[in-house]
Amino acid sequence: MHYSSNERNLKKEIRVIGFDDGPFEKFNKKKETPVVGVVFRGGLYFEGMIKTSISIDGFNSTKKLMEVIKSSKFYPQLKAVLFDGISLGGFNVIDVQELYNKTGVPIIIIMRKIPNFKEIFQALKHTTKPELRISIIKKAGIIRKVRVENTNISGFIYYQKHGCSEDYAERIIKITTTRSLIPEPLRIAHLIASAIVEGESRGRA
Repeated sequence: MHYSSNERNLKKEIRVIGFDDGPFEKFNKKKETPVVGVVFRGGLYFEGMIKTSISIDGFNSTKKLMEVIKSSKFYPQLKAVLFDGISLGGFNVIDVQELYNKTGVPIIIIMRKIPNFKEIFQALKHTTKPELRISIIKKAGIIRKVRVENTNISGFIYYQKHGCSEDYAERIIKITTTRSLIPEPLRIAHLIASAIVEGESRGRA
């Protein structure tokens, strides 16, 4: 795959967006959960946020994300889209290939540890169209790991990427991971999304 010259000119204040969802009641197909996207310049400067909502355990995450990204004023300057895992709203799985094809912005999936796919695929049997969800997960790409080390943190981050080189993805991760072993746009998106639903920030961040 050919990548643009922008990869070779990556700056520490590049604009990236990280998405996370709010808390929700599992397997409740009648409800939606908010999804917050937080825009950062690198891992230090909060620039703004966008918001959408998706159905719990549904199939509209890719479409809703594409719409909210492309309609955002931040869209022309985004250099990467980050997610904490490949699904939002339970098992509303993100099709990273389609999202990249529709937006042209590289996608990076962050994981705190290597997923147990056997358990995940077993759990998917209790949802609608499990084969479709599994196929979307399987085409997300190879799981890689990168070591992040600075004055605040030291450790490994696991990730998948689409639409960019391994080197580009790892530089994005290192630039944006400044306070914990999760990139700042994702950490702040988690705090905001939980506060929208429950009135205050909860859970790990």
